[in-house]
Amino acid sequence: MATVTLKGNKINTLGNLPEVGATAPEFKLTKNDLSTATLENYKGKKVVLNIFPSVDTGTCAQSVRQFNKEASTLENTVVLCISKDLPFAQARFCGAEGLDNVEMLSDFKDGNFGKAYNLSFADGPLEALLSRPIVVLNEEGNVVYTEQVAETTEEPNYKSALEAL
Repeated sequence: MATVTLKGNKINTLGNLPEVGATAPEFKLTKNDLSTATLENYKGKKVVLNIFPSVDTGTCAQSVRQFNKEASTLENTVVLCISKDLPFAQARFCGAEGLDNVEMLSDFKDGNFGKAYNLSFADGPLEALLSRPIVVLNEEGNVVYTEQVAETTEEPNYKSALEAL
């Protein structure tokens, strides 16, 4: 288990993120139109996985806004913003904010993404929700960068994640 904090209180995730150099685990996530997205859909592109508990919190919402801003300047790169929020809530948020440079995906159906990447909370008040990591993949689907944000209420290191591209 990896230990992080939520407002200073220790909570655990299921384990450690995939290691740099490893092949990223496959996933099946739900798009806003309720179709399925898999890692295979993004083969040949660099991928930033911006993962968070819920877009209905200030820090999570800010990470989506920041990556949306950055994504407009990235070549051959897709930013996937992943939570367990329902696709309807994700679509409503992006529509209200005018965000169209990121793709929102949901792990609400079975939670297998959070399990495969070892990043779901294992205990605490957010148990079963996704923690706040960043995982960056190259065009072949190999992990080139990870960050498990230590304090859940804080934003990730955007600069380091984007430099890994």
